[in-house]
Amino acid sequence: MPNLSGETRHFIIELDAAVEAHLDWTRRVMRCAVLHASPGDDVLSSQAHQLCRFGRWIGSQRPHFEKLSVLKTRQLDAVHQTMHDAIRAMCANIMDGRPGALADLEVFEQSQSELIGLMAWFKTQFLAEAMCNDPLTGLPLRYGIEDEFLQAQKVVRREQMQLYVAMIDVDHFKDINDQYGHAIGDKALQHLSRSLSSALRPNEPLYRFGGEEFLLMMQCPSPEAATIAAKRIVEQVRNSPMPLDYFAEPVRMTITLGLTQVQNGEFLDDVVARADRALYVGKHSGRDRCVMLNG
Repeated sequence: MPNLSGETRHFIIELDAAVEAHLDWTRRVMRCAVLHASPGDDVLSSQAHQLCRFGRWIGSQRPHFEKLSVLKTRQLDAVHQTMHDAIRAMCANIMDGRPGALADLEVFEQSQSELIGLMAWFKTQFLAEAMCNDPLTGLPLRYGIEDEFLQAQKVVRREQMQLYVAMIDVDHFKDINDQYGHAIGDKALQHLSRSLSSALRPNEPLYRFGGEEFLLMMQCPSPEAATIAAKRIVEQVRNSPMPLDYFAEPVRMTITLGLTQVQNGEFLDDVVARADRALYVGKHSGRDRCVMLNG
């Protein structure tokens, strides 16, 4: 399995287990057909689609599924119930000593095939989404940043705004790792990502760019407004130390932010390089500040 967060890894394992539980359910149905043995209440009940382990698990995880596709989640519900209805009708006939209906069998086979196909689609989407997000901070990684950058350029043209890119680096982060250990360093990055996110507006995407570096896109009406927003972010981090245990001093962090305005038709690589130069200037002029540099 790829490098996933513990939560995502657990979710995928549970998804596979739920599908396997449903395959076990179909084996009990086969025993009913061959031996005329009761397949159990989670097959014969009119609410069987809610009683089986698969149905209960899907119900508990609905927000995760709907986040990817509300339509396909509804299709999954419908196909799952259709499959249960068909197999219940078949098993009821068999338990009464009558042969199952061919129409019910064909509905069952079709709906089971659709169910497996939908679950395979969801699993692929879950994995794809997980690979685009940093497992430590939950922030998006740089994989989709080009598309976001192009979309942001279109938005600011339409809204008559200006687009700015900021490179953010944690000051003296190696000292945090050396003093507290890498486990606390990881928690510090998680805390920092939350602090940064709390200072941003919904239309300001934040990425973990690598190591202790983050990339931010901002839409502002003027360079003055962008500078004020950038200073607010720097102050937010400075004033939000990470608490440790009751007796320990909190871990204090500061950031340096390199800011630049995106010009019409510029490529992302050129903009990032200029924001990086602004960051470099900030680092060499004292850190814990923002520096704007335009081409």
